[in-house]
Amino acid sequence: MKSSPLEFFNWRTILKSQTLPITRVLALAAFGLVTLANAQAQETRVGHVSSERIMRESAPAKAAEAKIEREFSSRDKELGEMAERLKSMAAKLDKDMPVLAESDRMKRQRELGELDQAFQVKQRAFRQDLGQRRNEEIAAVVTSAQKAIKKIAEAEKFDIILQDAVYVSPRIDITEKVIKALNK
Repeated sequence: MKSSPLEFFNWRTILKSQTLPITRVLALAAFGLVTLANAQAQETRVGHVSSERIMRESAPAKAAEAKIEREFSSRDKELGEMAERLKSMAAKLDKDMPVLAESDRMKRQRELGELDQAFQVKQRAFRQDLGQRRNEEIAAVVTSAQKAIKKIAEAEKFDIILQDAVYVSPRIDITEKVIKALNK
């Protein structure tokens, strides 16, 4: 079994030992107190950043959201118009169903089914493209935020920066500083 270096300074062993003079015991106690005082003197600086606030309030995040909105607004509008056309065709078919001939009813149901299928394909592609672009823009904002956090941490000599904790004292929250650095 491997013994730890601290076992050498086991107080029970030292006090039971009759061979150690009292001055040696006092010297060891003083050494222990000095070591403890040094450990406490080196205060750890902790900071906190709210990534949710950065993504909601920072200029780069808002710009990314606006950029995505501009890129996808025409496709979103097209899908909305297609959904309305699909809805009106279904309502007209339901209304006309009692008076339609069997061949007309089948033809209109087939047209409605084809339009619905085309709508589903376009909607799926839209969602995938939108998700991919959103992830790309978020990644860019996160990279910028991480660089800003690192600069602040180094400049203000933080030992650790935590992200998204359950509770954070406003005293250690540096989110506002990060947002200001990103907005420059």
